[in-house]
Amino acid sequence: MWKYIRKYLPFAIAAILFMALEVYVDLIQPQLMRSIVDDGVLGVNAGGTGDLQIILHNGIKMILLVLLGCVCGSMNAVCVNLTTQNMGNLMRKDLFSRIMSFSSLQTDKFSTGSLITRVTNDVTQTEGMVAQVIRGLVRMGLTIVGSLIFLLQINRSYSLMVLAVLPFMILFTVLVLRRVTPKFLKVQQQLDNLNNIMQEDITGFRLIKACVKETYEKLRFGKASKEMIGTQLSVLILLAWMSPVMSILMNTTVAGILYLGNIEVHAGASSPGGVMAAITYTTQLLSGVLMLLMLFQMIARGMTSWRRVKEVLNTEPAMPDGEGVGESPVPGEVEFRDVSYAFSIFGKPVLRDINLKIEKGQTLAIMGMTGCGKSTLVNLLIRFYEASAGEVLVGGRNVKDYTFQELRDRVSFVLQKSELFGKSVADNIRMDCDWATEEDIAKAARIAQADSFIEELPEKYDTVLAQRGMSLSGGQKQRLAIARAVLKKSDVLVFDDATSALDLKTEADLFEALNKERPDMTKVIVAQRIATVKRADRIVVLSDGKISGIGKHEELLATNAIYKDIYESQMGKEKDS
Repeated sequence: MWKYIRKYLPFAIAAILFMALEVYVDLIQPQLMRSIVDDGVLGVNAGGTGDLQIILHNGIKMILLVLLGCVCGSMNAVCVNLTTQNMGNLMRKDLFSRIMSFSSLQTDKFSTGSLITRVTNDVTQTEGMVAQVIRGLVRMGLTIVGSLIFLLQINRSYSLMVLAVLPFMILFTVLVLRRVTPKFLKVQQQLDNLNNIMQEDITGFRLIKACVKETYEKLRFGKASKEMIGTQLSVLILLAWMSPVMSILMNTTVAGILYLGNIEVHAGASSPGGVMAAITYTTQLLSGVLMLLMLFQMIARGMTSWRRVKEVLNTEPAMPDGEGVGESPVPGEVEFRDVSYAFSIFGKPVLRDINLKIEKGQTLAIMGMTGCGKSTLVNLLIRFYEASAGEVLVGGRNVKDYTFQELRDRVSFVLQKSELFGKSVADNIRMDCDWATEEDIAKAARIAQADSFIEELPEKYDTVLAQRGMSLSGGQKQRLAIARAVLKKSDVLVFDDATSALDLKTEADLFEALNKERPDMTKVIVAQRIATVKRADRIVVLSDGKISGIGKHEELLATNAIYKDIYESQMGKEKDS
């Protein structure tokens, strides 16, 4: 945590100094009050004759000290907030940066809800812990030590009474915290679950409505919320016992000092002002101990959150960035050499011994039954996944040697699910092409067959889309995603079942425009429709993670049973043309 605090260390030191001055002001007040009572009112040292000047003089000093304490307290709060808020800002940015470097499997391991909780709630809890350490721990520590020193100066008997009570306060607090601390982690994990449900339901709310599952999801969310509240209540109930028990111990100590003080005042061993000051210091000291012990549970909760934050920060990306290769020896060429891949959670290989070479400018289509590894194969191409064995080459270089920026400059990727953002149409197409002019964007949209519907939008390319592009149809979203990929002018363009929502004419027009405008671009198309793949230069048929056939449409119809089955199953819906 030090790396986040040290940049703002001057603010933290200033906060400690302001707090020390504020505590000193609080500690000096009982001494002034003692003088007012003993010398100004009772005249203990003047034969019973009070002195109004002492009352006025010390009263004004007390008012000025209170004002100084207010200023110091305010400045302490300002410096603490400057430290913690800036620290939290750096921490959130580092967390987000680290999450962005994770592989898909690493993101799935943590879960989306958990990552959201860690970036938001856990960082806030960590900020609160640091604030309490700088503000509360310093204040309570100085108050306890200072009160004890002043109390010893007044009367050692009073100090012994206070010290006799402290072990009981500490023991009770330790017992409570031992029960409470494990529950803090449970609360955060239950909050993860709540966020996961929220994220799933908001993303899939149309499906929930279509299946009339609103009541079921309400019950599911309510159950998760009830479990979290139950844990939180058990924590709060345990903590609720601390305050009355501590108050009993503190008031018993004050009563003891009053009793002993009464005896010593009558015996002339103490003064009424001294007893009042002793009670004030005792109250300050025991209140400080109580707050300090309460502070420990806040620190325990903050440390639980910090460990969760640190778990993400310390997780190294599964796929480290490459060193960079500069120019590719054969731009646009793609090759898979003895490639295999297995998801660690399943163990069984999804792809086995894939050997495939795609020449520059060639259009390759990939087909196969559901679950045969089509999407996994093209995901290896852009390093969404890392091959378990073998090599994946782009432009004659292993994809591991490229920096992510270099690789993704050379390979454009259109995902199965079109990801759009709540920005303008132009910004969604531009995405990672800051250099693109309005003319470039419009040209990419024309190639993607998106210009016709964009021109009908209220503000055309400046129209701001709803979150996740929910204001568009599936086909419109796919065309915008394709326009985004086309704009990059990369060497390789991958379609991962990215034209499934397009009608056959629009799809045909898209590939015709693409071949005309980008004849040298290598195209890899994952698709389920025969009409989509039959125009490709070559078609690869995958079966059970292996290549079962490669060739043109007519060749595979004659030689490959799987391709023929797919063709015949679609003939009732699509005409071979």
